Amino acid sequence: MKLSTKGRYGLRAMIDLASSDSEEAVSISSIAARQSISESYLEQLVGKLKKAGLVSSIRGAQGGYVLAKKMDDISVGDILRALEGDLSPIDCPALVGEGGCEQSGSCASKYVWQRLNDGINEIVDEIKLSTLVEQENGICSPSRRAADYH
Repeated sequence: MKLSTKGRYGLRAMIDLASSDSEEAVSISSIAARQSISESYLEQLVGKLKKAGLVSSIRGAQGGYVLAKKMDDISVGDILRALEGDLSPIDCPALVGEGGCEQSGSCASKYVWQRLNDGINEIVDEIKLSTLVEQENGICSPSRRAADYH
């Protein structure tokens, strides 16, 4: 599986937004400047994140965006699925269920694809936005960082 710039930039933007020290809304232009992302592209990404219920917008002169949930309640999987869609590394009709593929009853390779899919989803759902903010800020000790990913 290879993530597009949507997933990579969107994750960076969410870490930036979550890292904001203030409880005030953060503007697209400030995130774009800090992360070296085009404002127009970032607006598209934030629109998808808003639709997924991960960010909320605040209108007005001091407007911008805030997290719609606590950092501990947002996983990397939530962010990536909002931006990339399904995270399956392969389109295998046998994984869809009954009638998905003529070979599904005797196909041993679907076991590999299912395990790979399950593993990817488990990992990205396990990593929370709060952990990434801690990583960004250097709060975690090196031993804890390693433990978070094993």
